Amino acid sequence: MDLEVDLLIVGAGPTGLFAAYYAGFRDLSVALVDSLPEAGGQITAMYPEKMIFDVAGFPAVRGRELVTALVAQADQWSPTYLLGRQARTLSSVDDRLEVGLADGAVVRAGAVLITAGIGEFKPRPLPAGDGWMGRGVVHFVPTLNVHTGQDVVVVGGGDSAFDWALALHPIAKSVTLVHRRSTFRAHPPTVRQVRDLGIEIITDAEVLELRGDESVAEVELGLKGGDRKVLPAQTVVAALGFTADLGPIESWGVELDHRAIVVDTTMRTARDRVYAAGDVAQYPGKVKLIATGFGEAATAVNNIAVVLNPAAHLFPGHSSNAG
Repeated sequence: MDLEVDLLIVGAGPTGLFAAYYAGFRDLSVALVDSLPEAGGQITAMYPEKMIFDVAGFPAVRGRELVTALVAQADQWSPTYLLGRQARTLSSVDDRLEVGLADGAVVRAGAVLITAGIGEFKPRPLPAGDGWMGRGVVHFVPTLNVHTGQDVVVVGGGDSAFDWALALHPIAKSVTLVHRRSTFRAHPPTVRQVRDLGIEIITDAEVLELRGDESVAEVELGLKGGDRKVLPAQTVVAALGFTADLGPIESWGVELDHRAIVVDTTMRTARDRVYAAGDVAQYPGKVKLIATGFGEAATAVNNIAVVLNPAAHLFPGHSSNAG
């Protein structure tokens, strides 16, 4: 099924969802396309149960609750969602842009806003976990209560590893964090919080073997000096980071800088009528925060509105004055 809209947003994470709301506020018809099957981007795929602390107006908000609110906000204007569908090609036809999807459908739009975050991402595997995915080894924890009463081993030293340890601690029978180094990439306050809760942290250690019948039952660690240690575990969270790339977007004629898209102050890319916002956008002094993406989405949409209708005002007035 082909579709025609004023604005196509590529990426249905927080920045894309807020852009959809703002596009509706500017009276633009809008569609969002995302290769993931649900809206919310990395939040939905990677940490729906984690608390987020840097969204303005919320001392703390759970990931899935933020996504639910953003979807409700965008849905005021009835955007079209094209989820589980990858955007592959971009071409210019007359005064329109045509985006070809992996399933053969074509979306025609007056402008395209890329809010693809880090792009397509793949978790880094746990070497000893080969064959154990779905049998106790996971990369993310979409639902916490599944792990109630379990012994959980979290492998990694970054923010995600420590965040999962904090989230699982209140409900798991035990949580042990294992890292191959003695230093961590996670924020020091988060590390202190984990230590203060008494969560066991084993450093200078690597996972040598997972054992069990139908699913994981125990984890054998190799320790510094050659010693070994066996831990009970019904779940192993492999929080080892991920690799990411922009996929087909890299061939869309935009200027790239370290897997990010270079934009100007209007969020416009090197290609006419193609804009970018959120983590995927790059300019001097850029700070990658959800809050930053929200502001960039509004900037991009307001400038797109003027491009599509030169008689429109760049600043539409405050939304509190509407209705």
